[in-house]
Amino acid sequence: MNEKKAIFTLLDLGLKKAGKIQLFDHNSIDKEGNIIPFDTQLAIVTHYIALQGERHDKPYRELAPKFIGLWTEEPGIKKSLNSSVVEDYNVFQQSLFHDILDVPFPGPREPKFTFIDLFAGIGGFRMAMQNLGGQCVFSSEWDSQAQKTYLANYGEVPFGDITLEQTKQYIPDNFDVLCAGFPCQAFSMAGKKLGFEETRGTLFFDVADIISRKQPKAFFLENVKGLTIHDKGKTLQTILNVLREDLNYYVPDPEIVNAMNFGVPQHRERIYIVGFRKDQNVNEFKYPQPTDTSKRFIDIREENPVSVKYYLSTQYIHALKAHKERHESKGHGFGYAIVPDDGIASAIVVGGMGRERNLVIDNRLEDFTPITNIKGEVNRQGWRKMTPREWARLQGFPDNFQIVVADASAYKQFGNSVAVPAIQATAKELLTRIKKI
Repeated sequence: MNEKKAIFTLLDLGLKKAGKIQLFDHNSIDKEGNIIPFDTQLAIVTHYIALQGERHDKPYRELAPKFIGLWTEEPGIKKSLNSSVVEDYNVFQQSLFHDILDVPFPGPREPKFTFIDLFAGIGGFRMAMQNLGGQCVFSSEWDSQAQKTYLANYGEVPFGDITLEQTKQYIPDNFDVLCAGFPCQAFSMAGKKLGFEETRGTLFFDVADIISRKQPKAFFLENVKGLTIHDKGKTLQTILNVLREDLNYYVPDPEIVNAMNFGVPQHRERIYIVGFRKDQNVNEFKYPQPTDTSKRFIDIREENPVSVKYYLSTQYIHALKAHKERHESKGHGFGYAIVPDDGIASAIVVGGMGRERNLVIDNRLEDFTPITNIKGEVNRQGWRKMTPREWARLQGFPDNFQIVVADASAYKQFGNSVAVPAIQATAKELLTRIKKI
């Protein structure tokens, strides 16, 4: 039997145009009379395909087949698919859902536990949890570029804004672990208890709300190190008070975990907060000890010479040096930094300084002809930015992780991600306590 080539994929149909098209009929009207947006339709269908036949597909099983039927009636899709493909449902599935059925990181066939992935980004939590045998039963991420990366790697479109009730209604019951790298926000301190109600209007409130409703066996939260001193420590204290007192979970004292201790050459400190439902009878928890501190930049450097576009112009270098000298004259430590081959990278973060604090010297370039508009010439000293693939490696993503967006978006996505090996080491300790591995 000849293998049928995919002629039309979900990525073609969906995320390239999700913000520009809307397909609807009577089946795509929710209980409040609102049209279910096309990107939400994509999320429902992809979640359903991943979980079809299992108990966690319940929020998706009624609507997903209807949406698939709706899509095949759309003229542009009919034209792309042709009648014979639509008539043969198996061929249709292989064609339309090629990029779901053939992804580098599908969920496990016989999962040991289930989890949900909130503020999912590009799936750093998911990568770690799947490596340990977990099955993701719900994901949420509002950024459309991150959704593209997520789909390309896991075969799933995350749901959008988790603060909306219509998004929360798709979260299944009875999953084991809630994972969330939620942004840090200030809370109102007007109330006396500094509890659940004082977090309203913040993204932590939505995490706490989902924990309250769904009662997972455990949760794993990640945030920036600065949470410990945010609003003089009041923000963290409010979070812990809600988790311990209002939600009644056992929450050991959080710890700062550094990614460089778990096999990636990046000095990245993040606060980890884990919690356990009281009936799990967990009354102690130890965060993981370092497993590998040996890695250096040379271990994750691109194996082959990289494009000239990553090399700095002479004028750019001049500006960086002038900027650093100005701050040094004022006693500040701001400015660019060069990571030596045997060095550890600074934390990669979103924005220009995330790249400028992690410059490297790579003298393998032979053709200095610029391919982008630059001021001055390409420098001859080997100064360059790290590539998106090097940033992926700094966060512990394997080399078959698909980068399907432009460099600017890729830097943002990896800069916002969690460090997979550190998450995985901590998750292993958590799962051991609830007897899932």
